[in-house]
Amino acid sequence: PIAFDTGPGNALIDDEMRLRFGQDYDEDGRIGGKGQVNQSVLSVLMAHPYFKAVLPKSLDRNSFLREPVAALANEEAIATLTAFTAESLRAAQKLLPKPPKLWVIAGGGALNPTLLAMISNRVSAKVVIADDIGWPAQLMEAQAWAYLAVRSLMGLPLTFPTTTGVREPLTGGVVAGNKS
Repeated sequence: PIAFDTGPGNALIDDEMRLRFGQDYDEDGRIGGKGQVNQSVLSVLMAHPYFKAVLPKSLDRNSFLREPVAALANEEAIATLTAFTAESLRAAQKLLPKPPKLWVIAGGGALNPTLLAMISNRVSAKVVIADDIGWPAQLMEAQAWAYLAVRSLMGLPLTFPTTTGVREPLTGGVVAGNKS
């Protein structure tokens, strides 16, 4: 398996929405859809060293700072961060051994038509929402954690050389509980 973080996902958009609008996310991509993408700031964001790193690699949601968009107008900032998420997928596809045949979007991004359009304009294959192929887009992260928990309980590997750079497949996690 090959696995790596492609970039910030919705984290920066959501953080900026909370800061500027007091909202948890850009509902239906309305605010990002009204703004113009600042190409200079997008270039600064894409110059982050993470995008030059080789696989395997991962990052933390706090790996990116908001400073590049801090001085932008509200709608321009959200549009630029939305484009950053889409642009990070374009960069990610260059790291794969062969181009994806399909991009499946899940989580909050699946509810943001502006983001979906920006992704579709940047990647080389069809983009669909997980729900369209029978996967529950809003439950996939919870299902993934449950899957990893079961693998952990069974002593099966959770991480592999091609996903995190470990020397051999490894189990993970510690089961803790109340022993009263």
